[in-house]
Amino acid sequence: GDLKGIIKKLDYLENLGINAIYLTPIFEAPSNHKYDTVDYMRIDTYFGDEKIFEELVLKAHQKGMKIILDAVFNHCGMAFAPFQDVVQKGRASKYYDWFFIEGEKVILEPPNYLTFSQVPYMPKLNTAHPEVREYLFSVVRYWTKTYGIDGWRLDVSDEIEHGFWRAFRELVKGINQEVVIIGENWHNAYPWLMG
Repeated sequence: GDLKGIIKKLDYLENLGINAIYLTPIFEAPSNHKYDTVDYMRIDTYFGDEKIFEELVLKAHQKGMKIILDAVFNHCGMAFAPFQDVVQKGRASKYYDWFFIEGEKVILEPPNYLTFSQVPYMPKLNTAHPEVREYLFSVVRYWTKTYGIDGWRLDVSDEIEHGFWRAFRELVKGINQEVVIIGENWHNAYPWLMG
């Protein structure tokens, strides 16, 4: 159930022949599934904290295991600070263009903004916006460099435009050529395999 629990089971996982551990979202979020990120720079306290995560990565690496994080970059949670700023300030917010909003202000019921899978508490991010890209890429740099993670699983990768993923790949491979990138795509993945 949490990061300490994984650490306690590393010997067991090693005996099974496991060489990579993919963690579903572990960043701060209010739901049980954690796909509604509030803070991409913090481990959700339900799972532990950054110190425990660092210990997990170190001990997994000592056993030859890789750690893969979930990149939930198509959308965020409603409590994500930039979205809340837009809720409070409307078009006057510096984050207004980080999202896809119809009108001068956010309307929650029914939502006048794009979401993931028509779920109002998961607003869609505008990953074509330069500031959104730089923010998300700072997240990637932080976890890849600071903690030495070994891979990223790209949540609903087919719902984000190709240019974002090309820049993402260039960034990640520039940090470490060995970092694995796994895209979740429930449809024809051919266009995403064209460089």
